[in-house]
Amino acid sequence: MSQPRLLDRVRDAIRTRHYSLRTEETYTAWVRRFILFHNKRHPQEMGADEVRQFLTYLAVRQNVAASTQNQALNALVFLYKQVLGTDLGDLGEVVRAKKPQKLPLVLTRDEVQRLLTGLTGTHWLMAGLLYGSGLRLLECLRLRVQDIDFGYGQITVRRGKGDKDRRTMLPQSLIEPLQRQIALVRQLHERDLADGYGRVYLPEALARKYPAAPAKLGWQYLFPSSKLSRDPRSGETRRHHLSESVLQNAVKQAVRSAGLNKPASCHTLRHSFATHLLEDGYDIRTVQELLGHQDVRTTMIYTHVLNKGGQGVRSPLDCT
Repeated sequence: MSQPRLLDRVRDAIRTRHYSLRTEETYTAWVRRFILFHNKRHPQEMGADEVRQFLTYLAVRQNVAASTQNQALNALVFLYKQVLGTDLGDLGEVVRAKKPQKLPLVLTRDEVQRLLTGLTGTHWLMAGLLYGSGLRLLECLRLRVQDIDFGYGQITVRRGKGDKDRRTMLPQSLIEPLQRQIALVRQLHERDLADGYGRVYLPEALARKYPAAPAKLGWQYLFPSSKLSRDPRSGETRRHHLSESVLQNAVKQAVRSAGLNKPASCHTLRHSFATHLLEDGYDIRTVQELLGHQDVRTTMIYTHVLNKGGQGVRSPLDCT
C-alpha cells in the first residue's frame, strides 16, 4: 500500500486534533509554500536550518507582518512534530518580523451611532453585537441560538481566540431584535428539516457525543447563510453561517455613507466597545474578561486612546 501524500498526512493530523477548517487550509498552504521555497525538497530531508532560512526570507524579502511569520512558524512546527515526529529544537538566529506598535482605531460614540444608522436588518444587528458586546467578527458569525441567554442577559462565546470560551454582556437594546432573529432562524430550520436537511456542523467530538444535536434548533447558527453548501470534509450538505465579507462590505459602505474620515472596519467596533467602557470608569480587569484577553497588557493599549495622561494636558495656546 502506497504512503499517503505529505499534505494528506498533514490534513489527517489536523482533523485528528479537531482543528478548524481554516487552520487546516492555512497550515497546508504554509507547508506547500515551504516546500516550493526549497525547490520541492521533501521536509523529511530538511530541518531547523531550512526552516530558519524560510522564516528569515519571509521577514527580509517578503516583509510580512510578525503575526504572519508566527503563523508560518506554527505550521512548520506542527508539520515536524505532529506529522514527521521530529523536534526542530532551537532555530537559532531567525530574523524576526517587526511588530508595529499601533494604537487601535477608535470611533467616538457619535461616530458609532452614525455608522450603525447606515446599517439595516441583520447587518445592523451583527454590528450592534460587535460594538455592544465586544465580539470579534468571527465570534459573532459563529454564535449559535443557544449562546444567547436572555434570562441572565449574557452571551456565551465558544471557542474564541485561543480556543477559549467566555461570557460577555447582552445589550438590553438588542433583546427584541435577537428574539426576532431567532424566530427567523426557527422558520428556516423547520423548512430545512422538511426538505431533508437541517443538520448543522458540530466539532467531531460533540457530534459523536450528541448525535441528535446537529438537528436541534439550539445548535443552529444565529446568522445562517441564505444558501445550503457542501461541507468539504464530510461531503454533507448543510447551512453554514454567513460569510465574513457580508458584514465587512456592509460596514465599509456604512462608513462611506456616514462621511467618516477614519478607515473604520468591523474590528473598530470592538476597539470602540473597550475604550468606551474604560471611559465610563469600568475596571480594566472587567474589560479584559469581556474581551477575552489572556494578558491584561493587551487590554492596557486602550488606555492610551483615552483623554487622560498626556492627552489630558491643556495646551498652553488655550491658556492665553
